[in-house]
Amino acid sequence: MAQIKPLLDEYGVIYEAMRILPENLQGDFLRALAELEDNQCHKTRNFPKTRLHKVTGIKQAIYRADIDKISGWRLHLQYIEGRIHLKDIISGQDHDNVIGVIKSKKDRYD
Repeated sequence: MAQIKPLLDEYGVIYEAMRILPENLQGDFLRALAELEDNQCHKTRNFPKTRLHKVTGIKQAIYRADIDKISGWRLHLQYIEGRIHLKDIISGQDHDNVIGVIKSKKDRYD
């Protein structure tokens, strides 16, 4: 049986995503969450759907995961004590200004 990586959502990112994402991307969002919860992906560091990677230019260890590469929708997350903490959902219009988005919500990021 597959092991699940704990995923915490203290900021209501999942609710917010289902509210603001276009209907055609909601399934992609759920698939992205499933990949992030899959402990095997973390062991092998292979994330074919989300292309999980660390954000450069920021002191904190903040990671980005694609919901959909073409549209630009992204998730921001952090690893804290072996768990994934969802921090924000970023719309396609804002995904290029990653540092600005993080600084505008700095209270979310440890």
